[in-house]
Amino acid sequence: MTGTTDPTDPAPTAERRKTARVRWVAGGAVALALLFAGAAAVASARDDGSAPGAAGAPAPDSADAGFARDMAVHHQQAVEMSFIVRDRTEDEDVRRLAYDIANTQANQRGMLLGWLDLWGLPKVAGGDRPPMAWMGDGGHEHGGHQPDRGSDGVLMAGMASRAELERLGRLDGKQAEVFYLQLMTDHHKGGVAMAEACASRCAVPVEQRLAQGMVEGQQSELGLMRDMLTERKARPRS
Repeated sequence: MTGTTDPTDPAPTAERRKTARVRWVAGGAVALALLFAGAAAVASARDDGSAPGAAGAPAPDSADAGFARDMAVHHQQAVEMSFIVRDRTEDEDVRRLAYDIANTQANQRGMLLGWLDLWGLPKVAGGDRPPMAWMGDGGHEHGGHQPDRGSDGVLMAGMASRAELERLGRLDGKQAEVFYLQLMTDHHKGGVAMAEACASRCAVPVEQRLAQGMVEGQQSELGLMRDMLTERKARPRS
């Protein structure tokens, strides 16, 4: 009968298994990226003379430590959004972009967390020091939209709220593509501002180089996402 599902039909079960397998493989790729990035972070930081106890190791309240902590959190949300949209659209261009962003930012996040381990610093700032405080003036001097931090899970500039993530998970097809591109555009703008601040304020050379690479890579993706939104007769939210 139309509109019903045959409980003996193996297709739904097979489809669920296929989806679970794809998610497991994707999650495994990100986990490996984090593992190898962490190892690379240790090697690169040692080469720069910033191992624990070395003269180049940053202080807990330094720009180097603040950037590593904050950008690790910022990147984690980008990875999450990218995996959400990969399940909500069949468009190969959007899925490819989401996969690239997830892998790139998972790798970079592994490096940032690896440096914090190497420096013997906590991954969460203590006391009343808010996110982005290391940027000076709470990040306001670097432009861009500044969030009402802590409101519905928004901790830093460009981050999506919990409500926005839930909405992305409910959309399909073109609507999911457009909303993802808009959310990720905001996310990248906030990320670029943070990376520019590290490039000018951080003292560890390898971290400065990573930050500058983030600026260049995310600015390139901003242009690509703007074009993809135009193709879908939409535009960035800001």
